[in-house]
Amino acid sequence: METSLTIAEVAERTGLTAHTLRYYERIGLIAAVSRAPGGQRRYASADMDLLDFLLRLRETGMSIQGMQAFVRLRSQGDASVGERREMLERHLAEVQAKVAALQQSMQALSLKIEHYRKVEKTNERPPLSGKARKGKTSDDEHTTTTARPGSGRQPALRAWPGQAS
Repeated sequence: METSLTIAEVAERTGLTAHTLRYYERIGLIAAVSRAPGGQRRYASADMDLLDFLLRLRETGMSIQGMQAFVRLRSQGDASVGERREMLERHLAEVQAKVAALQQSMQALSLKIEHYRKVEKTNERPPLSGKARKGKTSDDEHTTTTARPGSGRQPALRAWPGQAS
């Protein structure tokens, strides 16, 4: 016989609250959970498998509506395998674009941190440019602008329009 878990046990294992688990059931992300004779929810391993995957989708930024669409397709069985694959491929491409943008931002942050370490080490401030406002260094001005890729300047924290952000 398969072991079942209470809502408290599932909440502890997944990090979701009992309220969120009941909400997921109410909006159809998970099928109606079986009940013990006293009416308490009992989650089976199949429920846990789906919850684990839904958590991955949520963690990667898929909306509730997207997850609902995935679950609706999943309920159609093998007939929707192609649609589910395509949906997940689109989502993966979005996740990969976000990761690439985060990596670019991490690089910009790392370069800026290294720059400030050098400034601190030499105890010198970069010279003021003609464009720098009073109280700001040319470095501060640079921080608020965005360099185009290949311009030789440090990457900024914002992307140009049309780039992943």
